[in-house]
Amino acid sequence: MTNVLSAMRFCLILALCAGGASSATSQARTPVTLYTSIETDQLAAFKVAIEKDLPDIEVRWVRDSTGVITARVLAERANPRADMIFGLAATSLLLFAQTDMLEPYRPKGADELKPAFRDDSGAHRWTGMNAYVAAICFNRDLARAVGAPPPARWHDLLHPSLRQRIVMPHPASSGTGFLLVAGWIQMMGEEAAWTFMESLHQNVALYTHSGSAPCVQAARGERVLGLSFDMRGAREKGQGAPIDVIVPEDGAGWEMEAFALVRDRPKDQAEAARRIADWATSRRANELYAQFYAVVAHRDVRNRPAHYPPHAEERMLRSDFSWMAQNRDRILAEWSRRFDGRLPGAR
Repeated sequence: MTNVLSAMRFCLILALCAGGASSATSQARTPVTLYTSIETDQLAAFKVAIEKDLPDIEVRWVRDSTGVITARVLAERANPRADMIFGLAATSLLLFAQTDMLEPYRPKGADELKPAFRDDSGAHRWTGMNAYVAAICFNRDLARAVGAPPPARWHDLLHPSLRQRIVMPHPASSGTGFLLVAGWIQMMGEEAAWTFMESLHQNVALYTHSGSAPCVQAARGERVLGLSFDMRGAREKGQGAPIDVIVPEDGAGWEMEAFALVRDRPKDQAEAARRIADWATSRRANELYAQFYAVVAHRDVRNRPAHYPPHAEERMLRSDFSWMAQNRDRILAEWSRRFDGRLPGAR
């Protein structure tokens, strides 16, 4: 009996020691708060990869759509809550840079990135990760039933058969929505683009909060056509959805996802964020991006996923990100003046 009790005491001591060690290990990890608009189904993969390579860091996501995260960061300007911005539209990061909210930092390995994915201002306040391109998700089965021809150019979206059968992301909440609008303006010119959007409004059934939702709805057969982005379309088609993923032949707006460090953070968080930035620039990280995106920052990492829309990269417009950032508020205000409060499809 005495031997049994002794053994039990020994096991209890071991358990307590192990628990204490585990607690100490947990406490030793530095928590880093990252604001992001990365797709929800990608967050777990990024967290696992970062924490595997940087085991003394704990990633804490705060995730919402691009417009919501952008507004939140700007609202918190005097009292920042984020340690790092990770996977947000480059145009949003340019806004933050203009208001001196970002910490200059050139990550290790930045020279290995394509020039377009590096801050060319000299301050290096942001670094690109990947790019996504505006695309059309077109449900072939529903289109056949209503007599809607497949669109080849943007103006094909104005076909009468598509009235109330298009869904589009709201540009104030969705980065995809904003790149669509900004792309049309850069491609067509202001006056022609707003005229186009007035006509398009007649065919829109719904404006969504996220950039993925329109493609998901088209893939499920809820809408004939969803305005979305390239990789969401490829993913839905790869899962068997009866959709064509189309990047119009007259060109498409695109956006870059990027990361940046927030100024004036506590020493431990600031140092941990710099290490995440170094990781995010690495080839290893870019190979992870390439699982979700066709265009990534690292010059030696390439990917062309199954079902990816043909000619997408060559049809990317020469987007002026600085212009997009400087005119973002004006464009969104004008879009809201014209369309917010008006039911889609109503004059």
